[in-house]
Amino acid sequence: MTKTQIYAVGDARIACVEDCVIDSFLPERLLPEWREDNRRLLEQMPETLAPDGRHVRLSVHSWVVRLHGKTIIVDTGVGADKARPFARYFDRLRTPYLARFQDIGVSPGDVDYVLHTHLHVDHVGWNTTLVDGRWAPTFPNARHLFSAKEYAYFTDPANLSERNRTSFQVQADSVTPIVEAGMAEMIEAAGAEVVPGFSFYATPGHSADHASIVLVSAGARAIFAGDVVHHPIQVHQPTLLSVFDPERERSLRSRRWALDFAADYDAMVFSSHFPAPSAGRVTRIGEAYRWRFA
Repeated sequence: MTKTQIYAVGDARIACVEDCVIDSFLPERLLPEWREDNRRLLEQMPETLAPDGRHVRLSVHSWVVRLHGKTIIVDTGVGADKARPFARYFDRLRTPYLARFQDIGVSPGDVDYVLHTHLHVDHVGWNTTLVDGRWAPTFPNARHLFSAKEYAYFTDPANLSERNRTSFQVQADSVTPIVEAGMAEMIEAAGAEVVPGFSFYATPGHSADHASIVLVSAGARAIFAGDVVHHPIQVHQPTLLSVFDPERERSLRSRRWALDFAADYDAMVFSSHFPAPSAGRVTRIGEAYRWRFA
């Protein structure tokens, strides 16, 4: 078994728990404004390519943070046995996700907080598991924090569209059961500390009220950037939006904010979809940015 990389940010210790890997996207499918002159840059990041060298590799994972005796999860992946007919790579998926928690010495009952950057299919799925025919909380002792605006948006029938249909399914089986169990804390992503050390900052565009989560500990900073970037090439080429970003200008402003934060504060970046090792640093060179895996 490969030893799990543990990252230190101040007093916090952070590990990645993988749910699944997606190798099915060609770069021009993931990034609709892709140009072939980007391929050379892509080939300089071989760890981000699938084994065939043609498709890009994306990861879906959680970050597990241990800080001052508390265990915090950032995002919870896809989940098990969930019908996702409009997202075929996630449909009724089964992975050893929970067993991987055991590998780092964490049981579901140990988790104190679950923090969500946003409420899409690949970020909330393991909030619940199927128990006796109903969706029950996977982390029974955890407070689940997420944007009130985001939840309101994805539960308002006026917003049900072809693009959003999976997100509406997701609320029904992965978020609303948490709300009904009294385990949800809906917040405003306004930069205030909501859990000791953690603050949510609004970075909308990818979703209605997407947030990037900042950790501050012992003078060091980290950012859990969520889906403001899907692939490291977007750090080097920030104007490349993904196929999953419906609002161009808001997405670009949010990405610029997150990259500036990471560069200005030398913050460790914990990505949502970069392949392993999934964490790294952003540096600024003139007006450009560069990515380096940790």
